[in-house]
Amino acid sequence: MNFINKLNRKFGKYAIHNLMLYIVILYALGFFLQTTDPRIYTEFLMLDVEKVLQGQIWRLVTFIILPPGDNILFLAIALFMYYSIGTALENAWGAFRFNLYYFSGILFNILAIVIIYLVTGVSVRMGITYLNNSLFLAFAALFPNVQFLLFYIIPVKVKYLGILYGVVTLHSIYTNFIGGYYFISIGIVVSLLNFLIFFFSSRNFRSVSPNEFKRKAEFKRKVRSAKNTGNVVEFQGRKTITRHKCAICGRTELDDENLEFRFCSKCEGNYEYCMDHLFTHEHVKKPNGD
Repeated sequence: MNFINKLNRKFGKYAIHNLMLYIVILYALGFFLQTTDPRIYTEFLMLDVEKVLQGQIWRLVTFIILPPGDNILFLAIALFMYYSIGTALENAWGAFRFNLYYFSGILFNILAIVIIYLVTGVSVRMGITYLNNSLFLAFAALFPNVQFLLFYIIPVKVKYLGILYGVVTLHSIYTNFIGGYYFISIGIVVSLLNFLIFFFSSRNFRSVSPNEFKRKAEFKRKVRSAKNTGNVVEFQGRKTITRHKCAICGRTELDDENLEFRFCSKCEGNYEYCMDHLFTHEHVKKPNGD
């Protein structure tokens, strides 16, 4: 998405790196508060729309610390999974895009809670359950062939788990809607809007394998080791060696310090592109017989 690329160039330096580590710490804090006194979350931290309107605006942020469970063993497993999935997404997209995905998910969860409140007059204790689920769906879309151990025994590809979750979610939306609880159906859809928007409008959701990370790491090592023999360009009237150069437009890191460059896994050869051309260029193929 060109719009996201432009945002990345302008605001990418403000992105929070290793975001999931901080989220996991917040969950751990939420678990501690829950075990100390469950009323603390409900009375002071939960996203209660009526109390937000009365001036308790911190609830727009503090509601996210509700942990995904109250069993410490289950919580530890869940937090490890969330951290692993979030880190994989950040490595694949970059910190800025992952930040945008996660924080837009929080905003959509807030919107869902507000919609339910406006219809029913009740603030639901929802936390960011659907946001965590949207992380899983994004991971399944990016890495469909990664295997999870179901019940720690049965190996299952994550794409099948993603499909199963999608079917269950659609069934929940349908049954609530025909049962007259359409506001719940709307709330579920709104909560997952970040995934739906990114999935249907962003080409970043391309299928890659875990080997892609290995290839990228290898390219980065080669770039670092070759920094003294990089691309030679004219800059301010003199020849300058650069570490990156787009194979399409010829821009380098000297043109814009916020530019990001990636090697294309589908081109045959070491072709590097800026983010404006990474997903739009024609892939280079070697002539037959080479």
